[in-house]
Amino acid sequence: MTRVLEGRKVIVTGASRGIGKAIAIKFAQKGAVVGINYFQSDEQAKRVLSVVNEHSEGKLLKGDVAVESDARRVVCEFAEKYDGLDVLINNAGIYIRKDLEKSTVEDYDRTMDVNVRGPFLLSKFALPYLKESDHARIINLSSQLAFKGSTHGTAYVTSKAALIGLTRALALELGPHGITVNAIAPGTIETDIIGDYTEEKKKVRAANIPVDRLGQPVDIAYAALYLASDMGSYVNGEILGVNGGSALH
Repeated sequence: MTRVLEGRKVIVTGASRGIGKAIAIKFAQKGAVVGINYFQSDEQAKRVLSVVNEHSEGKLLKGDVAVESDARRVVCEFAEKYDGLDVLINNAGIYIRKDLEKSTVEDYDRTMDVNVRGPFLLSKFALPYLKESDHARIINLSSQLAFKGSTHGTAYVTSKAALIGLTRALALELGPHGITVNAIAPGTIETDIIGDYTEEKKKVRAANIPVDRLGQPVDIAYAALYLASDMGSYVNGEILGVNGGSALH
């Protein structure tokens, strides 16, 4: 595949590690200029920037996506430097593994703030720039748990289901402006979220997935690449499950 995103201007939130990192690097390899948003991990973000710069051009965008002033600054700082924005990828998220009984109100509020309020704010502030783009996309990162539920992630499941609602609402609202809005619902991906899994637990989890392996961050990056490129220009309001068949919807 050639550099199908040559010159496209992209912001990836939560891009210092995991899925966001994989998307940022893959998009740079395909020619995109990449804004690397992150919250705290300065050294990790700098390492991602170094790799991005080997293929294209990147810019660090430190900020908490759940804070209105940060979200506005992240978008405007990038769009003003590069004279526009084509693709917003709302990947930043948190997962607090607690059931209802152990969850605090603060756990719930913080999860909803990052996982739902953040994408809402960024989409709102990105809108004026996306309206000027001929390749405008918003891609939200949901989860298979939005469909399957979970016994130990009440707030997380709620937030990822809400993000699907936001995706569908924006797809209808923004489609007439030439902006497509879709979501990716990853399955079990080898990121920090399962960092505490033993190798045996990973094997058991993989054995319950039809393709018999855990997902890798690059699997999600390829799905995002499809949606962001011209190949996905007629896809709007969809929730793309990338899970090896572990959740069919």
